[in-house]
Amino acid sequence: MVYEYKLNTPIGELLIQSNEEAVIGVYFPEATSTLPQLPATLQNEDDLLPVLKQAKNELEAYFAGELKEFNVPLHMEGTEFQMNAWQALLKIPYGETSSYQEQAEAVGSPKAFRAVGGANHANRISIIVPCHRVIGKNRKLVGFGGGLWRKEWLLEHELKHR
Repeated sequence: MVYEYKLNTPIGELLIQSNEEAVIGVYFPEATSTLPQLPATLQNEDDLLPVLKQAKNELEAYFAGELKEFNVPLHMEGTEFQMNAWQALLKIPYGETSSYQEQAEAVGSPKAFRAVGGANHANRISIIVPCHRVIGKNRKLVGFGGGLWRKEWLLEHELKHR
């Protein structure tokens, strides 16, 4: 079963989805058109599953500038390449950025920067799996499902609080 909680943040509403044990999705509602929709049971704050409560608390601390590394359990599903790309995302430190090229090199496929972009686009766990930290080779902001203005906000927020 999938459970869902809506969290208000400084950059808009986030949907947090989980099963009983791990977070399976964090995304902006308007950015879900390319993601498969999962039927979910909406949770209210008083009845949150422990994993949703932990995700909520950690995301609130992140937006308050008090948390730099998430500890909530995650459940990611994808191809072997996607899983490797997402693991590489988790290694990009708070307040820092990496290019798609650098991420491709980190997964052992230096020429697969476009495939890395596709894997990042398929990332269902925004912010916690920090695809917003990946920028173009020319250091320009490119590609983020939540919109470039949110990517810019998240990167500036992390620089300010690191």
